[in-house]
Amino acid sequence: MKSARPAHRCTECGYASAKWVGRCPECQAWGTIEEFGAPAAALRAVAAGPVTAPARPIAQVELAGARAVPTGIAEFDRVLGGGLVPGGVLLVAGEPGVGKSTLLLEVAHRVAASNGPALVVSGEESAGQVRLRAERIGALHERLYLAAETELSAVLAHIEQVAPTLLILDSVQTVRSPGEGTDGGSTQVRAVAAALTAVSKSRGMTTILVGHVTKDGAIAGPRTLEHLVDVVISFDGERHSTLRLIRAVKNRFGPADEIGCFEIGDAGVVGVPDPSALFVSRRTAPVPGSCVTVTMEGSRPLLAEVQALVAGSGGGGSPRRAVSGLDSQRVAMVNAVVERRGGVKLADADVFAASVGGVRIGEPAADLALALAIASAAKDRALPEGVVALGEVGLSGEIRRVGGAGRRLAEAARQGYRTALVPPDAGAAPPGMRLIEVPDLGAAFHRLF
Repeated sequence: MKSARPAHRCTECGYASAKWVGRCPECQAWGTIEEFGAPAAALRAVAAGPVTAPARPIAQVELAGARAVPTGIAEFDRVLGGGLVPGGVLLVAGEPGVGKSTLLLEVAHRVAASNGPALVVSGEESAGQVRLRAERIGALHERLYLAAETELSAVLAHIEQVAPTLLILDSVQTVRSPGEGTDGGSTQVRAVAAALTAVSKSRGMTTILVGHVTKDGAIAGPRTLEHLVDVVISFDGERHSTLRLIRAVKNRFGPADEIGCFEIGDAGVVGVPDPSALFVSRRTAPVPGSCVTVTMEGSRPLLAEVQALVAGSGGGGSPRRAVSGLDSQRVAMVNAVVERRGGVKLADADVFAASVGGVRIGEPAADLALALAIASAAKDRALPEGVVALGEVGLSGEIRRVGGAGRRLAEAARQGYRTALVPPDAGAAPPGMRLIEVPDLGAAFHRLF
């Protein structure tokens, strides 16, 4: 039988309508149509069922099973917030060939040597190929197990047999579950991730899923995949550079803005505890078009160098604006402020801006360094040696304060920089460093040029 459908009636003239309208067609009155006739749908009654564990006061909940276990790789543990949490599910995504499998194989080796059995399931490579990589980086251990499977049922069987403390699945898009859509499709990826998440939570086993990325750099597959897992890690790096950066895009167990630095080589992926030297050029004498700033990646201050080149456009067509490692919109804004407020002519010149070492700089604290680099390149005058610049540049040319100025300046002083251009009220100077407060861009150019 068809259920009773709601009807609508005008309270003024009694006109009946199948759907709601704002104005009654009969009496032309506004707001008089109201719903009537069909009762509201009753909620389905759900009987109380058994509970997995009784509710307890929050102060009596045990913390032993939720504490992070360090892996022994300091940079990886830093991003995770201390290490791997039992029962946690991690998603590691990155471009092909960036070093994801090599790093995770080293993580599995460290866990097998210190915490318990580790199982690596490869759906993209054969067991022999993974064994060759393990020999190359020295990741062989008797408690490190390896399997090459593409069926979800086979992966679950390996988990029952090995009972690992850590499972690494490379990758989640290659494992299929029969009856759950097409291979590698959104439905199948979601089903595989949900099944492994349930197993991880019930066994207290840490699971690391390797995910593919699209051509835009986003994680391939359904967006719900990122909601199912506890930690989402992005693995970045340029093919022509040995530097690799990992970032925690999402982290339920720690900070979600930390960064870990690695260097890839013949011995595998090696952590870089002091990466500031990688992003700053070492020269015997200063050159025009270069300025050093300090960026904050999570709680870690990193020195980064910004370079600019201003060249004549040749008079044909519009001048070029090329950017590498920086936000193109922000570079365009700083260009306009430097020309309008700083008096530097850039309208008929090609401007190229880049960061050193492949690091991506997106925060406003690098605006002042970028403006000084552009002005230095345009005037062909190098900045004094040992100068670092911090500050956000506004559209009116004012220099604004940035967060974490104390830690930024302390890192610059530790690296040997003795002079810093900062906004007003930036705080106390570290020992051995002199602060030059500049309220606007004109004052900064006047002090240096």
